[in-house]
Amino acid sequence: MNNGNHRGRKRRSRRGTNRAIVIIIILLAIIVGGVSFVIHYQDSRDYSALNTQDKKSKQIKIKAGADADQIADKLDKAKLLRSKSAFTHYVAANNISNLKSGYYLFAPSDTVADMVKTLQSGGASSPLNNQETVTVREGETIDDIATEVNNKTKFTKAEFLKAVNDKAFFNRLKDAYPGLLDSETSSEQAKDIRYRLEGYLYPATYNWKDANNVRELVNQMVAQSYIQLKDRFKSIKDSGLTVHEMLTVASLVEREGVDQTSRQTIAGVFLNRIDDKMPLQSDVATKYAMKTNKPNLTNKDVQSKNPYNLYRYSGFGPGPLNNPSLEAIDAVLNPSDRDKHYLYFVANLKTGKVYYSANYDEHLGKTDNVQDANDAVGNANNN
Repeated sequence: MNNGNHRGRKRRSRRGTNRAIVIIIILLAIIVGGVSFVIHYQDSRDYSALNTQDKKSKQIKIKAGADADQIADKLDKAKLLRSKSAFTHYVAANNISNLKSGYYLFAPSDTVADMVKTLQSGGASSPLNNQETVTVREGETIDDIATEVNNKTKFTKAEFLKAVNDKAFFNRLKDAYPGLLDSETSSEQAKDIRYRLEGYLYPATYNWKDANNVRELVNQMVAQSYIQLKDRFKSIKDSGLTVHEMLTVASLVEREGVDQTSRQTIAGVFLNRIDDKMPLQSDVATKYAMKTNKPNLTNKDVQSKNPYNLYRYSGFGPGPLNNPSLEAIDAVLNPSDRDKHYLYFVANLKTGKVYYSANYDEHLGKTDNVQDANDAVGNANNN
């Protein structure tokens, strides 16, 4: 009997131990599952770059019809993403459905937002060899483009700058692309134009090895502008603007706006000011006049007598201040909120939010509200 009781106690002890082990396993599974959920949740909302220091580009081909999951998988396999789920979550959260096919160059230093914006613009139709292409980016000036041409092609910066200002070459381009360049020479301040073709070099990637000389490369860029704008010539005429005036406003909108909504409203502000014969008062123009990229201008800066300084001079000035995107051009042709008669705007440089005003006193109040944030950004950029 004693032996039997002993065996019974051992069986009950084993059953109790087994139950405890099962409970511990379940608790561990719950904890591990909870931790995994938290990590996945955080990963899916981390849109930052995989490695901000790694700027080496990798070529990626996105096939026609590829969805966000397939694109995320492609980018992840190329070791360009911190998290596949962050890419797909960003696309879904922002209701983005226009990711385009083509060849792209991405780097681990690109954020998810940067990649998505590029994918919305569309890739090249043929493979990109970083040593054989030169890219005109939205809002770049001819000086910027000339520097890249110098660094990546067999042509020098001096050759490129000479070509974009060559009068005989310009006239040949004007004949080749009717309606595109005509209004540049009829501008009231044509004599003050820094570069004849500023604004007319379309943002895209070009294979410079297809060009036998620098003029052929410039011709590729102007030809692409003609292709993009020719169907808009009637809309430009209906707007009451010349092509040159429209590109001038678009070049301001390109650099002042943060998204298409703000671009359209800012375009309306500039057009309202033109109608009221007020100076456009854009920092973009004054920075172009002074050849500076500093974030905050001084009172002395805005008194510059350079004809591109649109704080001092009213009207459109000599012409475009950079080479704008099609989105900026369409914003000028389809401005928003003109009936609200906004004449001023100020952006919070930290958040990107833009505030609009119909009168100067209201504008001063909104400027004061963002002053600290903007000063902080300016100081950070100067360090």
